[in-house]
Amino acid sequence: MSRHENIAFSEEDLIQRLQQREDAALTLLYERYSAALYGVILRIVKTEEVAEDVMQETFVKIWFSIGQYNKEKGRLFTWLVNIARHAAIDKIRSKEFRVGLKNKPIQDSPVNQLHSSYEVRPEHIGIKDMVGKLNPDQKKIIDMMYFDGYTQSEVAEELDIPLGTVKTRARAAIKFLTKLLS
Repeated sequence: MSRHENIAFSEEDLIQRLQQREDAALTLLYERYSAALYGVILRIVKTEEVAEDVMQETFVKIWFSIGQYNKEKGRLFTWLVNIARHAAIDKIRSKEFRVGLKNKPIQDSPVNQLHSSYEVRPEHIGIKDMVGKLNPDQKKIIDMMYFDGYTQSEVAEELDIPLGTVKTRARAAIKFLTKLLS
């Protein structure tokens, strides 16, 4: 697949070719979306080494589950971000990851050296700006849940507020953001 063909390739064609298991389509998908997905993953897992592993797992999941993508439920990019985010959250909740953190000296942690050419932060794709329009209580909850990988229960515990309050604020925030995107 040439660069020229890459530019003219529509999202619909890409999805169709992925579903037909074309290797070139996976390469194109990676070229188009890897930087943004890597940024989402890195923001959650905090280390480049782990982010690279999760990135690989994410593309494997995408390859094997592309048949489940439904354009009626949302854009391809949103579906991809959700897969990446869930993979990153699964990784930080895994026993292997938590044990690894306990055994790693702080001074050796790559968190202090986060400078990746792949890093794309949500503010570069406009999401952070939209979240900034939320009221401060909703913004804090969305930041913790979607950008830092917290569960609703963890947010409630961290902010020392009832779980029901977290759920209500998150639901209101998502409703507001949905209107902004429409």
